[in-house]
Amino acid sequence: MVNLLKSKRHIFAVLSVLCMFYNPTDSGAVELTEVNFEQIMSGHELVMINFYADWCRFSNLLRPIYDDAADAIAKEFPDGKAILAKVDCDQQPALQSKFQITKYPTLKLMRNGKLIKKEFRGHRSVEAFTEFIKKQLEDPIKDFKNVSDIQLTELDQTSVIGYFDSRDQPEYQIYRRVVTTMQQHKCQFYAGFGESARNNETGETPTIIARSYNDGQVVDEQTVNRSKLSDFDQLFGWMIALCSRLIREITFENAEELTEEGLPFLILFYKDGDRESIKKFTDVIQKELTSEQEKITFLTADGNKFAHPLHHLGKGEDDLPVIAIDSFKHMYLFPKFEDIQIEGKLKSFIMDLYSGKLHREFHYGPDSDKGKEEQPTKPPESTFKKLAPSKNRYTLLKDEL
Repeated sequence: MVNLLKSKRHIFAVLSVLCMFYNPTDSGAVELTEVNFEQIMSGHELVMINFYADWCRFSNLLRPIYDDAADAIAKEFPDGKAILAKVDCDQQPALQSKFQITKYPTLKLMRNGKLIKKEFRGHRSVEAFTEFIKKQLEDPIKDFKNVSDIQLTELDQTSVIGYFDSRDQPEYQIYRRVVTTMQQHKCQFYAGFGESARNNETGETPTIIARSYNDGQVVDEQTVNRSKLSDFDQLFGWMIALCSRLIREITFENAEELTEEGLPFLILFYKDGDRESIKKFTDVIQKELTSEQEKITFLTADGNKFAHPLHHLGKGEDDLPVIAIDSFKHMYLFPKFEDIQIEGKLKSFIMDLYSGKLHREFHYGPDSDKGKEEQPTKPPESTFKKLAPSKNRYTLLKDEL
């Protein structure tokens, strides 16, 4: 009798353990923890993460939609290339802290283990999630059979051309991972295989060549160091330096995402159709300011659409083009657009922001006149900070459902 009771207890214990790990439906978003996080990231090319809290009403509203979307993605990509995952922030404070989550639910996107979207703000529906993931996984690399198939790029773009023996070649797999991980870029990507690859100008495979064009003519050409071809991080660094979009166009659709990066804006407000001013602005930044791109965001803005910040600067459409810095505290006006042609003038303007000189002079007049008693001036308040993500606003609103 005693042995029978022991046997029953043993069976009950085994069944209890099995129940803890058994999921009869195996459906919905994958639950991420500190323990499985790296494994999930390394096992899937694209991972969308829902950071939620059980006590949050908006998290609970999103839950069934997100789980249904996870099932739809699993059916769409049975190879596991993309999955939807979730993090219970109350149970996983380390992950909450790592991703700086301040509101629920917050959706982020990881690709090849790298964060590529700090916050997903698209529509919350099964169809919208599915279409977004499918769009993300479209292959950005164009195949070619002959070099003549490669089209000349736009003025500010570069062609990156990879030559490989086959798609199974490890170097091609690394090349593809790098390209799909990159976000804002100004490159067009190509790949040739087999005979079409062996006929390249270097006569070697694998190799990657980058060409920049101007008016249909090659103005710059670089060949990657062969040691970088088999190292993801090294190739990624080379490609980012080559293809990062130094200057971006700000719109009302992407303004919130740009402000989220937390860097001050250097903005050219231009008149519709004025490509010449944009080119001058671009040339100066590429020539003098590429080293500053980790400290300040370079932007162009349609002056008609962004008339409100211009008004704060005391400017209007007739004053365009206008250059200004928005520090997210104040806006500072570059005195005269034509002066960007003077070497070092625009860079000096940015350096004055870093040093605090712009703020000091707005309040107390030019440094050279410190001894004079002048009425302190006050710079216009930032208008773009109002477009930044609010820490007090939920990512998901009820009417989005």
